[in-house]
Amino acid sequence: MKNIMITGGAGFIGSSLVKFMIGKYPECNIVVYDKFTYAADKDNLKEFIHNKNFTIVEDDICKYQSVYDVICYFKIDTIIHLAAESHVDNSILSPGTFIKTNILGTYNLLEAARQAWEPDNFVGKRFHHVSTDEVYGSLSLLDEPFTETTSYDPRSPYSASKASSDHLVMAYYHTYGLPVTISNCSNNYGPNQHKEKLIPKTIKALIDGEQITVYGNGKNVRDWLFVVDHAFAIDDILHKGKIGETYNIGGNNEISNIEIISTIVSVYEEITGNKVRSDFIKFVEDRKGHDFRYAIDFSKLTNETQWRPTTDFKIGLKITIKYYIKKFTNND
Repeated sequence: MKNIMITGGAGFIGSSLVKFMIGKYPECNIVVYDKFTYAADKDNLKEFIHNKNFTIVEDDICKYQSVYDVICYFKIDTIIHLAAESHVDNSILSPGTFIKTNILGTYNLLEAARQAWEPDNFVGKRFHHVSTDEVYGSLSLLDEPFTETTSYDPRSPYSASKASSDHLVMAYYHTYGLPVTISNCSNNYGPNQHKEKLIPKTIKALIDGEQITVYGNGKNVRDWLFVVDHAFAIDDILHKGKIGETYNIGGNNEISNIEIISTIVSVYEEITGNKVRSDFIKFVEDRKGHDFRYAIDFSKLTNETQWRPTTDFKIGLKITIKYYIKKFTNND
């Protein structure tokens, strides 16, 4: 890798990946391509602004000519595609935005990469697409975890748009020979996540002395992956993964929503010494199409690259809570 373009690089996962890549590959040029929607933050990248090997392009992946020009101008050989609308609640309210960004935007990137790279027969090129475990649908408590061969069964406009983009990526591999890989990851957590997500939303409610709303009975189960571990996994896939393959990335931390909120409360009280109100949790009507459980089998990735998550969940959660306490109490 010499010239890497990271779409959505100003977002939560993207900015963590940028930090990882700049630290590990100082000889590489990193180009962040980001529209800077509400979920992105330039402050996530401010420490790299003056780096000679770092560039920000503020534009929309739905603009084909812009994407193509950037790939050609910067001689991009590696694209890591993270740019996406990702909040399920928002997809229920405004599905059109998800269809446009997640499907059309991915198509534009694929086609621009194909047009730019095909004259070189794709030698030394890679398109890595970052997706979600939500494309697989929902599990019961007794079901085996998702594997890479689990049939797609998306239940929300968000997961359907990501499933569509996954299929487009593989179609470009099979049809044109574009050198692609895909990763489907579980729920990420860590610093710099937007406050609409469960963990930062819970912490902000604690700081503000407000209630946190929980869908249904709170027993829905998710697997949680520390965002830094995710960056390591993507890097391993780029270097050790096989072209045309999909890899699941999980944190090996299955926990219900109500349990994770209770854990956050406990750690928050320990850190601050503040007692949380007894009626902190407010149960509300369940979300439409709310998947019950996600669970990831990442043994394929471990077998091929030796990757496995290394961050203890409670340690990662404590790091995350301390970060948001500092962020939110500084009125940021």
